[in-house]
Amino acid sequence: IQSVIQSGDNGRLFYKLTALAYFLSAFHNRTAIGVGVDFHQDCDYLDRLINRLLEIGAIGWDEARELYWLRDQWRNQPRMWEDQQVLVHGDATPENFMFGGGLSVVAFDLERTKRADRVFDTGRIAGELKHFFMRATGNPYAAEPFIGHFLWEYACHFPNRESAFRSITGRTPFYMGITLLRISRNSWVEPEYRRRLINEAKECLRRY
Repeated sequence: IQSVIQSGDNGRLFYKLTALAYFLSAFHNRTAIGVGVDFHQDCDYLDRLINRLLEIGAIGWDEARELYWLRDQWRNQPRMWEDQQVLVHGDATPENFMFGGGLSVVAFDLERTKRADRVFDTGRIAGELKHFFMRATGNPYAAEPFIGHFLWEYACHFPNRESAFRSITGRTPFYMGITLLRISRNSWVEPEYRRRLINEAKECLRRY
């Protein structure tokens, strides 16, 4: 991702994201069990992130209360409960995938694999792309073409691509938001950029 940002060779990243979309869609679709997702689990994960950010002084109680309120707005959205559980990677970050030729992808660090909403993985990839481009360019929208491409390619592995795309993108802002909050809690993140991550996370979560 960093080399593409520096070189401007966008086609290379588009191609790798196509391969990753193929890999994750196959992984998810083959492990669906017909049981509805439990979105409470993801709300609980957001709670843990908020608590951690409070502990390190990255946010105050006013901001925490807003995040709790946004969590509940998402919890009340029927679309967050509509899909079925699949096996997810659980830590779908760029460092945990290796790309070969064609559509070949190998995944690493599977100790956080669990059953959850498929968008737990795809939304994390989207959030990671947003983070990489925002940190490198300062532009929070620079990753949008790549995020859109990745989600559209993922959706092509369903009987109705447009319907799948609408469903997935409708849930993506929540998972992008928690991904940005997850990154912001890291000790290596400088305070100014941490604030940007938190602000962008709130912008994502406000899109309920």
